[in-house]
Amino acid sequence: TGKRTALSAVKTAVDMVKEGLITKEEAVARIEPEHLDQLLHPMLDPNAKFTVVAKGLPASPGAASGKVVFSSDEAKEIMKDKKEQLILVRLETSPEDVGGMKAAKGILTARGGMTSHAAVVARGMGKPCVVGCEAIMVDYEKEQFTVGDKVVKKGDLITIDGASASLILGDVPKIKPELTGDFGEIMKWADEIRRLGVRANADNPKDAKVARDFGAEGIGLCRTEHMFFSADRIEAMREMILADSKEERQKALDKILPIQ
Repeated sequence: TGKRTALSAVKTAVDMVKEGLITKEEAVARIEPEHLDQLLHPMLDPNAKFTVVAKGLPASPGAASGKVVFSSDEAKEIMKDKKEQLILVRLETSPEDVGGMKAAKGILTARGGMTSHAAVVARGMGKPCVVGCEAIMVDYEKEQFTVGDKVVKKGDLITIDGASASLILGDVPKIKPELTGDFGEIMKWADEIRRLGVRANADNPKDAKVARDFGAEGIGLCRTEHMFFSADRIEAMREMILADSKEERQKALDKILPIQ
């Protein structure tokens, strides 16, 4: 049913195969893709006690806790000096917020839907994200948001769960993802049954390693333009674009070649 958690859905399917009630093929077919996505991210401990104070839309799975920050620039600055756990809270995000989203452990917005900027970017980053949480009233000037009769200020600790689209005040224990046990069994069966190859979308060494760790056979899409996003590389690209002569452009291209 829709109320079953990803963990219980996978466990039930594996147990039924072991008991001879269904085949491996039937077990794999019973698992929703969303279930596997949830199991690849940290989840709230089902045994933990907590109160959900608001709900939004489940934009990107995973659970994250951190101190509230309202400014993307501030999030970037904080992460330069110390490794804090931050939750970026915005009315909605725009391309200017990407740096802050990258610095934060999770993103919470008062507006937006499943195809909003925050949702799309967070999914691409693999960051927990809850969007369209209309119950929160964000006040940038006071650096706080209200939810019901509660006031949450900058620096206060909150938890978001992208799978259930929940907002919780304070920290909540989490379960780290493990590619073993019932999950590993289901994925092993899927590999035995599938006829298609699986390759990853990756354009940096870190993403490529994660893809291989998760069992990808190789890289299917590498967007080379993403290789120039870092500050030490973008300058060479700008030099090439703004070059006044063929010689200057060639010098810039010579810098770019080893990067790609």
